[in-house]
Amino acid sequence: MKLYVSILLVLLTLLGCKKSKSDVEINYAYIGGEIINPTANYVVLFKSETTVDTIELDSRHRFLYKVNDLKTGLYSFKHGYKHQMILLEPQDSILLRINTLDFDESLVFTGKGAKKNNYLINEFLENEHEEKYIFKLCQLTSTLYQNCIDSLKNTKVKRFEAFKRKNETSATFNRIAKANIDYSYFSSKEVYPFVHHEKNKRIIIESLPEDFYSYRKNIDYNNNLSSSYYKYNKLLRYSFSNMSLTKHCTHSDSPHFNRYSLCYNLDRLKLIDSLVTNTSVKDNLLYEFAINYISKSKNAENNNVILKYYLSKSENEKGKKKITRFANSINNLKEGANMPSIKLINYNNVEFEMNSIIKAPSVIIFWSHKYHEHFRDAHKEIKTLKAKYPEIVFITVNIDDYGLEKSKKSLKTNRFPYENGYVFKNPKEAIETLAIHPITKAIIVDRNKKIVNNQTNIFSKKFEQQLLGLINK
Repeated sequence: MKLYVSILLVLLTLLGCKKSKSDVEINYAYIGGEIINPTANYVVLFKSETTVDTIELDSRHRFLYKVNDLKTGLYSFKHGYKHQMILLEPQDSILLRINTLDFDESLVFTGKGAKKNNYLINEFLENEHEEKYIFKLCQLTSTLYQNCIDSLKNTKVKRFEAFKRKNETSATFNRIAKANIDYSYFSSKEVYPFVHHEKNKRIIIESLPEDFYSYRKNIDYNNNLSSSYYKYNKLLRYSFSNMSLTKHCTHSDSPHFNRYSLCYNLDRLKLIDSLVTNTSVKDNLLYEFAINYISKSKNAENNNVILKYYLSKSENEKGKKKITRFANSINNLKEGANMPSIKLINYNNVEFEMNSIIKAPSVIIFWSHKYHEHFRDAHKEIKTLKAKYPEIVFITVNIDDYGLEKSKKSLKTNRFPYENGYVFKNPKEAIETLAIHPITKAIIVDRNKKIVNNQTNIFSKKFEQQLLGLINK
């Protein structure tokens, strides 16, 4: 702590030294800080989807940057694969400190403009923890559920009002803080039918009060200013999924909802096309839903239908090429096919071809520093599975392009074994060839190097049944 205080004093001194006559102008802000356990030697600052600048870390993993011609509002800073939002307003001088091993939870701000950002990051963390509680509440009747989430919202509103009484706040901060509360509340409502245990979703929809979704008439589905804001994007994903569910239930003959049905997913893409006119917002939504469907579907014909519709509606040429390559890779990984030829490097820096290490029934699991929680949970789950299924080899592969030593250090820090652990020699090429999306994907291969399941999840309820089938094959 004393060390960090000294760092802050040095940085604040630098801020003072850097001031010049031009600083009389209001339209600037400073951002600086320290990265603990850095995964790269720089930080990238974004405004919306545009890169403001790439800021190098010094030898002590610190940085300092002046934002000239400041556009007041939310920015995002990215280090490695991880990123977080920061609110910058004129003449802010904000210092941050992050430990990459616990990115969001370790983030703290000091300096002018820190209080509002500490408030926002605390709200972000609380909302993350609240999600699991919300999912439990979803089993209540719609009336009881609404009472509960109304209570949660009122608590947040009171905390927001108390913060405003103690601190001088700007109109921009007030707007963002209020949007946080509203977007979280609306998202909780949109997710309700999906999480409720009732399989016949038509029953749930018909049981809702008439005004349950009355706020929808005030949602702007084309808000380009919010298009890079995770809360807004999350709400859009939930809203379009839920609205499509309502439409789907009007013409589906099945009493049980299947979120992976072709009909439902086409309904969702068509609804996005009909309601969203902003090209950027539309392309992002179409891409996310299309690639998620293709990554989970084992029906090549259905995948082609989704792909064809996406290609006909999207204007993002980069996205079109990427998802087309992804769909082709998925088709090449069909069950019964041989594993592709991929180069791996183990933690003794020895190179292997993937097929050469498969000599028994195997499960290939992928991990990334970007998803630290998954990395940690997956390795713990693998330890349990190894004890229960000694006949099966569990192979872990880091997909990042950080080099061997970074991955090795992460395993050592968390006391995970190196055994059957690898990194890709050419990560970008391998990720595309193996269609690694999402990161929870795992591949099951039999002793003959044939693909048994190209898209499973070690946390799935069905996973152990799949392992038993592999053993008995």
